[in-house]
Amino acid sequence: MSLNPRVLEWTDTDLGVAGELREVVRAPAAVLSTLGETVDPTSPDVVRLAADLVATMRVSPGCVGLAAPQVGVGAKVFCVDVSEHPKTREHHGTFVLCNAEVVSGTRNEKAREGCMSVPDLTGDVKRPSRIVVRGQLPGTGEEVELEAEAFEARALQHEIDHCDGLLFLDRTAGAHAVYARRTYL
Repeated sequence: MSLNPRVLEWTDTDLGVAGELREVVRAPAAVLSTLGETVDPTSPDVVRLAADLVATMRVSPGCVGLAAPQVGVGAKVFCVDVSEHPKTREHHGTFVLCNAEVVSGTRNEKAREGCMSVPDLTGDVKRPSRIVVRGQLPGTGEEVELEAEAFEARALQHEIDHCDGLLFLDRTAGAHAVYARRTYL
């Protein structure tokens, strides 16, 4: 797998605005089941939203991604950073994508997922473990394509699902694949 150098070098300082913390909404909030709007990645409001998503993700323990619908905004914008997660192999660091879509995927694998918007549950979800994603960087609007695998691929698909009005619960095989989240002290 080859990492995209443009995404690797991106940082939230590229946005030129400091992010503010936003409240994370929880299911069954209607915004979580609504298709997000396509955005203009160069819009100042989108740039500010991107900065807010990164800031909110960074202060949320165990969070590896956050999508605009999770902070109450029906837009196709999300951030991801799996670099500190123990299941991570290769990764692109912290980045934000607008209007992203999966253009190809291979090798479906089942794994457990959780979500800040569904804090009391986890579930087994089958997803491609190697994907290609296309999206735009906030601020410049530059279109990028990146390859991701394993945990980063799963995180990207989870956040793209949020932008499409889907929760991980919509992807489980049924109630038998949903579990109460364990709390470790």
